[in-house]
Amino acid sequence: MRVKRGVSGHAKHKKILKAAKGMQHSRTRSFRLAKQGVIRALQYAYRDRRNKKRDLRSLWITRINAAARQEGTTYGRLMAALKANNIELDRKVLAELAVNEPTAFVAIVKTAL
Repeated sequence: MRVKRGVSGHAKHKKILKAAKGMQHSRTRSFRLAKQGVIRALQYAYRDRRNKKRDLRSLWITRINAAARQEGTTYGRLMAALKANNIELDRKVLAELAVNEPTAFVAIVKTAL
């Protein structure tokens, strides 16, 4: 018996075109271009989920360094002092304190140095 594939094929096309909804020009109408765009978008999403972690760590270090320099030290010296005094605060928490709770950050710097 012959298998007709119209329903499943149409469903696949609809799925791809729905995923390409926010794209521009022919990518929203042409299945071939939409598929290319969706594949590329998923590749970027996969890559950037990893790069996001890298970018945020860099941002935290920049913020900690700026706050540390206002207290007369550097990022490297501060982190070494924290490790030497067994103060186990990660960079995310330190950056959050440096931005939102400067007095708490100053207290941590004083205890570390």
